[in-house]
Amino acid sequence: MDLFEKLKLNRGPLGSYAKEVHGYFTFPKLEGEIGPRMKFQGKERLNWSLNNYLGLANHPEVRKADTEGAQAFGMAYPMGARMMSGNSTLHEQLEKELAAFERKEDAILLNFGYQGIMSCIDALVDRHDVIVYDSESHACIIDGVRLHMGKRYVFPHNDIKNLETQLERATKLTNETNGSILVITEGVFGMSGDQGKLADIVALKNKFQFRLLVDDAHGFGTMGKTGAGVAEEQNCMDGIDVYFGTFAKSMASIGGFIASDAQVIEYLRYNMRSQIFAKALPMPLVVGALKRLELLRTQPELKDNLWKITHALQDGLKAAGFDIGKTQSPVTPVFLNGSIPEAANLIYDLRENFNIFCSMVVYPVVPKGVIMLRLIPTAVHSLEDVKYTIEAFSSIVDKLKAGAYERAMEKVI
Repeated sequence: MDLFEKLKLNRGPLGSYAKEVHGYFTFPKLEGEIGPRMKFQGKERLNWSLNNYLGLANHPEVRKADTEGAQAFGMAYPMGARMMSGNSTLHEQLEKELAAFERKEDAILLNFGYQGIMSCIDALVDRHDVIVYDSESHACIIDGVRLHMGKRYVFPHNDIKNLETQLERATKLTNETNGSILVITEGVFGMSGDQGKLADIVALKNKFQFRLLVDDAHGFGTMGKTGAGVAEEQNCMDGIDVYFGTFAKSMASIGGFIASDAQVIEYLRYNMRSQIFAKALPMPLVVGALKRLELLRTQPELKDNLWKITHALQDGLKAAGFDIGKTQSPVTPVFLNGSIPEAANLIYDLRENFNIFCSMVVYPVVPKGVIMLRLIPTAVHSLEDVKYTIEAFSSIVDKLKAGAYERAMEKVI
């Protein structure tokens, strides 16, 4: 069969709905300045869908730094990969500041978080090693694990007892192969909002020999006393061997970093294919990241306000009778019961009649019959935004229970 013909016949689980949902439910266009209110299809909406946790996307000091960085260097500088011709003093400065913030010896910058953690996993392990990872790990981790030529074991989400079982299996195998064990989990799980049980995993080092890689994309900047992440929140920073953070969320930019022991970072610099064979992070992004990190360190009120809004939203939803799962972070899921057509009609109602834009998650990401609305509070939302949203959600859930979305607005599905 011709390759392209096969693609036409099997468009994938999401692509099979592309004609019906493209531009509205998938690939929507949010326009205007990034913030709690943006335009969608020409109308202003209250926006709960962006990971702009600390509100840095349009912070005046950040905008100034981004502008000055672009004016001074343009987007091309430095040219080439860091190893060959693309290194700079500012790249190295940012790495040193990130390492110090995470209380590690060194750090390495990543052009993109997704490809960076994939390449990190690929570089750290060989075919004799065993990976043990959480079942709800992000797609970037799953793809990194797929690159692994050796054994991998998965433990049910946050199930420490089962993790012990997998570590026993991994230990037995690595004793035979003379390999090593890498455990991978997340600081904050981006869909459910619950924290990885980092302290419990670190405690297992008293019984097993392994190294721990933590993807803290949603925890960096939002969790812990200083914003250093979930390990700081759980008082186990020294037990995290390889720490991954992204600039795409709290930092409201692009790129990421890995922080670890100096010898590990040196190894990654010379063995991490996604960085060796890719152009360096453009200088304006480095300049902007330095300013963002400075604000993260020096303006704790940004995180304080994020949590004020988070607590108001989550406490208010629970008081109104909503199921928000086990979230322990700003990520706020709202679980409802209904079909995929009902979910589509509900979201259409929210957007068109209540002017609220939030993300919808349905099967296969969640079980059949479950609708998950995912809200991301930020430091620049207001308590009035929270109050209005809870009132709107109370209205739509009444309509959902009454069966209104089984028959309403069928044109959108």
